[in-house]
Amino acid sequence: MGRFITIVILFVAVALLVNKFVLQGAPEQPVDPQKKTEQAESTLAEAPSTTTPSSDGSASDEPASAGESTESEPVAKPKPEPKTKAQAEPSQPEAVLLGSGDLLTGIPGEGGLTLEQIDSWLANPTNHVTLQPVLPLSLAAGAAEIKGIDENPLTRAKIELGRQLYFDTRLSSDNTISCASCHDPDFGFAKNTPFGIGVDGQQGGRNSPIAYNRILSGPQFWDGRAESLEAQAVGPIANPIEMANTHEACVETLKGINGYAKQFEAVFDDGVSIGGVTIDNVGMALASFERAIVTGPAPWDYYQKVATFEKSYADDLAFIEEEKAKDEPELDDEDLELWREYTNLKMPLTAHPISDSAIRGGQLFFSDRAGCTACHLGANFTDEMYHNLGVGMDAEEPDDKTDWGRFVVTNDDKDRGAFKTPTIRNVSYTGPFMHDGSQQTLEEVVEWYAKGGHPNPHLSEKVKKLDLTDQDKKDLVEFMAEGLKSEFPKIEQERLPQ
Repeated sequence: MGRFITIVILFVAVALLVNKFVLQGAPEQPVDPQKKTEQAESTLAEAPSTTTPSSDGSASDEPASAGESTESEPVAKPKPEPKTKAQAEPSQPEAVLLGSGDLLTGIPGEGGLTLEQIDSWLANPTNHVTLQPVLPLSLAAGAAEIKGIDENPLTRAKIELGRQLYFDTRLSSDNTISCASCHDPDFGFAKNTPFGIGVDGQQGGRNSPIAYNRILSGPQFWDGRAESLEAQAVGPIANPIEMANTHEACVETLKGINGYAKQFEAVFDDGVSIGGVTIDNVGMALASFERAIVTGPAPWDYYQKVATFEKSYADDLAFIEEEKAKDEPELDDEDLELWREYTNLKMPLTAHPISDSAIRGGQLFFSDRAGCTACHLGANFTDEMYHNLGVGMDAEEPDDKTDWGRFVVTNDDKDRGAFKTPTIRNVSYTGPFMHDGSQQTLEEVVEWYAKGGHPNPHLSEKVKKLDLTDQDKKDLVEFMAEGLKSEFPKIEQERLPQ
């Protein structure tokens, strides 16, 4: 009898356990933390975003309205703690093609920037995500030469802050000069004057260097005295003949503008930089904006892709063209695929045509006969080095007015009269030319090189007299003026904090 009762009790206990299991569900199994993280990342990657961009570019998570039906009554949950910026940011960098899209078009809206618009912009986590820059076709070969982004990562919010500072005359002592005064988008981010002009109309001693494609450039200024784009960006603020301000006064001015103060606090709240408005942060923001100013592909870039393809598949393309001319061409799938690829390659070149003269000029440019690539090489057509071309070296006896260029920085005799090689992409926008603005046209530049510069004891060994015909010279000018001319990114110049 006792044994029977024991058996009954066991059955009842098992039944109760089964019942509990069915009603409440199986207990949660322990999950490997690494696998859980991978599953979460996979879900985020595959699931569509639930945030909806609002008209001002900020994120909006709208709750369901009272009239919307739901499958079950929602369970009340405690209100979560507000996320910090770091918690809200996605962990993975976002790849962004520079020179395209709305990266430089500013916070959406019209007129002066309001605090409400700035707050909305800063509240969007997307604007604080680290960006992984992708270079366009024109510069893609130089991707390994990208400078500065490890020390100063790009984000949309930092680039936008830099954009505002770049066009703001309040950085100068009398509110008349901005970075754009000498590096003007309307003149290829340079200026159509021999020298830069600063506060009270003061004139500098050198031509304004360009401010685009700086993401591939290290030391700055004609003499390379600024070791980075960040250092260059704040130099003119304290230069007495440029913005004629002090770094301390500039910082105080920006602190007094609420729109700037908010942005500096948000952008540099990264646990690494000193937060808020500092002159170092001003430099980092300006440098970020300038690194994002990248020019697009030029006709020569498209021509080179097509020409390289034609050379690589010359026999195949000739066979396909011969077959296509027949009434019943015998082409297999591989032939047809190759022809489709070739046709697609030619489409951008058709939209951005290049003249025969510019093609001849490009071929001459890269030849040993002209020797242009001794200095103008790489994706951005510059070796980023310093050379004496004889420009400004025509005085019989050098005096205290002689600009010795790189020598003043290094005190090395070989650097006397040497200046940094500029890019020649979009060079036709940036005249006058040379460090002293002494040459007004590209024709003058070509003539200068053709005659071998101006003889002086420190003339670069790379500068030699060239045996060029008049047509050669015209072709070289066409290559620079037409073949390397491309579009600049769209940039908002007006909207600044009030």
